[in-house]
Amino acid sequence: MDVTSIIDSLNDAQRAAVTAPSQPMLVLAGAGSGKTRVLVHRIAWQIQVLGVPAHSILAVTFTNKAAKEMRGRIEELLNISAQPLWIGTFHGIAHRLLRRHAKQAKLPETFQVMDSSDQLRVIKRLLASLNLDEAKWPAKQMLWYINAQKDEGVRARHIADSGDMLQRQMVTIYRAYEELCDRSGLVDFAELLLRAHELLRDNEDVLAFYQQRFRQVHVDEFQDTNTIQYAWLRLLTQGKDNIFVVGDDDQSIYGWRGAKIENIYSFQKHYPNHQVIKLEQNYRSTGNILKAANKVIANNDGRMGKELWTESGDGEPIALYAAFNEQDEAHFVVERIRSWVNDGGMRSDVAILYRSNAQSRQFEEKLMTTGTPYRVYGGLRFFERAEIKNALAYLRLTSNRHDDASFERVINTPTRGIGAKTLDEIRNIARDRAVSLWTAAIALLTQGGMSARAGNALDAFLILIKQLDTDTVGLELFEKVQLVVEKSQLIELYKKDKADKGEEKVENLEELVNAARLFDKASVQMVDENDANLSELDMFLANAALEAGDMQGDDFDDCVQLMTLHSAKGLEFKLVFLVGVEEGLFPSQQSVDDVGRLEEERRLCYVGMTRAMQHLYITYAESRRLYGRESYPRPSRFLREIPAEHMQEVRLRASVSRPATVVKPRSGSIQMPSRYKLGQRVSHVKFGEGVVLQLEGEGAQERIQINFKQVGIKWLIVSMAQLDVL
Repeated sequence: MDVTSIIDSLNDAQRAAVTAPSQPMLVLAGAGSGKTRVLVHRIAWQIQVLGVPAHSILAVTFTNKAAKEMRGRIEELLNISAQPLWIGTFHGIAHRLLRRHAKQAKLPETFQVMDSSDQLRVIKRLLASLNLDEAKWPAKQMLWYINAQKDEGVRARHIADSGDMLQRQMVTIYRAYEELCDRSGLVDFAELLLRAHELLRDNEDVLAFYQQRFRQVHVDEFQDTNTIQYAWLRLLTQGKDNIFVVGDDDQSIYGWRGAKIENIYSFQKHYPNHQVIKLEQNYRSTGNILKAANKVIANNDGRMGKELWTESGDGEPIALYAAFNEQDEAHFVVERIRSWVNDGGMRSDVAILYRSNAQSRQFEEKLMTTGTPYRVYGGLRFFERAEIKNALAYLRLTSNRHDDASFERVINTPTRGIGAKTLDEIRNIARDRAVSLWTAAIALLTQGGMSARAGNALDAFLILIKQLDTDTVGLELFEKVQLVVEKSQLIELYKKDKADKGEEKVENLEELVNAARLFDKASVQMVDENDANLSELDMFLANAALEAGDMQGDDFDDCVQLMTLHSAKGLEFKLVFLVGVEEGLFPSQQSVDDVGRLEEERRLCYVGMTRAMQHLYITYAESRRLYGRESYPRPSRFLREIPAEHMQEVRLRASVSRPATVVKPRSGSIQMPSRYKLGQRVSHVKFGEGVVLQLEGEGAQERIQINFKQVGIKWLIVSMAQLDVL
């Protein structure tokens, strides 16, 4: 292969990066600018042109998928086996080093690697052996604490006693965990990185060998490295001019899991004779999308700075839609998707991106009612999430004590001291007597023989379920759901969980209450006439079960992709809907007063916008009920940062009027004659007195939104509502 065949397909900036002399290189690769292409061609150039032996090249990335793709593209480009190259993830390369040098790393040769679930089980056993109450010292929180310390390169012995009793106990647990793992020959994921760093740091001969072995070191997604990963890279390359990193400070969005954007800035200080090359030509998006994204991200301070551009033309302006509420937003998005498909577009080329997982429910519901296949990328659908299943299990038990699956799911969630032994005894009685677990539990209490602690815990659980049933009699459906998620202590459980997206789980439970508030029994398709006799709660539970198992597309089906903005990084779609772009939601309320977090939210917006190849829709709602609360948010500051010439507002042709709280008129909207007016007081036979917030449609399709004193905000069909004007 000649030289030109490696570089002739590259643009000028890519070619400069690929052929640069051996020195510390920082390639700032903008979204869609071909960073993987540059890495692959750089490695090919070193092997084919510079004569660097393949076994002397190290390339580190973050996912096995990325490593596999890099390996395959090198083999295709050079027509050689990539086997001699060290290409892998940080954890994979660290594991390889530790296997080769287990003795120097103070590990047994047969050490075992634990995944996160194994690690959690070990921590749970450890807490039990220390006689620590897991309700007070949650295993997941301890897992998060231990891994966070390791990511910073900190051992238990390094943590000074500050006099804080809470920290002192956490350090004690950390120390006991280290001792247990050392005795058992166990290594968790965070330990792989920390131990590999210590191996090189504390063994001069090992470090010297690999510094000589790896003549060229390449790093992908450098902006996502954490403290220990960067420290490990610096050891390998200290005193050398052989490190080539590719990253983008504008796409650093994982600070919440330890990634340090500071690393990309520190690189220039730690490698003073470095060179920076910017990849700014974009091969993905239209000009309007790129110009808008450039303007948004320019509001962040301290950037290294770059301007994405394209030769493919400006394309259509970004479409902005101001929805009345979250239901209108979902309706608009799904109708646009249906139009796209009717015009010959593929559903798999469409993505709905949102800031919070709880937002997915409205879109899932609308996609299902229109028969549109979809897939929640990298996550679970709303009714499949563990916290939602737990809440539904409590609700099912209040309706049917003999639901064994629900009984098993929540008998010890949250933990209440009912162990595996007690549950086994209940199962045995149920099997021997052919009765439900509920009946068997009562029998076990009656016959005695249990320890006082176990008996009291089981009795308290049965009393709780009975009390939930009693307390929910006569309540509206949403009030029943709200009472159950609170009194079951699920909300309290997840509020304490700082390690495993506890805050997000609380938000999802609050969104379940909202789902119950909006549930319309009449809209549920019944299987047979017997369904008409079901209670509203049973219909809601049946509908939730159907939603959990229907319309979810497989990985390779032609289906719409739903995902969080974080999950979207690295992906691209012809048609993108960036939804819920409102203050308090995106950017999130927690980030508004924190400059660092706000800038990461803006980078997340930049990532979301640059996923779109041809068409980008941005939506916000003037009224939103989310997490069980009604709000009237302002459009996000990120929208105000997009110049008007790159955006065009989508106007509705339908006859609508705006919410009473909104002052600014919608351009092109038409007020239709109606017997009701915004702000008018009305009365409903079931919901009582309320105030008109919004009107929509006309004739038989006219709908009215009312804020009722007793039950909150509801949408009603005017022709069926039988309202009295007060």
